[in-house]
Amino acid sequence: MVLAFRSSRPRVISFAVALAAIFLIAAAVHAQDQSANDSTKRKVKTRVAAEYPSLARHMGVTGKVKVEVTITADGKVSNTRIVGGSPVLAAAAVEAAKKWKFEAGPKDTTEIIEFEFKDPSS
Repeated sequence: MVLAFRSSRPRVISFAVALAAIFLIAAAVHAQDQSANDSTKRKVKTRVAAEYPSLARHMGVTGKVKVEVTITADGKVSNTRIVGGSPVLAAAAVEAAKKWKFEAGPKDTTEIIEFEFKDPSS
């Protein structure tokens, strides 16, 4: 029985080393992706504020809406997707996000735009 344990010990060590290598490679790739995302942030040329919807004002709905936008190489918003926020506020945020303009870039990119809605009378 001792002999079987000794013969499997190198396998356990090899497995542990391989597992550690996988985690290190995954961490390195994640770090590269993160730095690539930071360097690909586009500067905003034209920022349009979202209009606070009258229904939201009447209902007392406030908060933030996050919109993921796809930006074309020439800096225009080509696609939008709500990532979070109140459905009562979402349409106004999307409408405003579509009007934003960004600096030109080498390829299409995605960004998250956050709109904050507050009742201006309070």
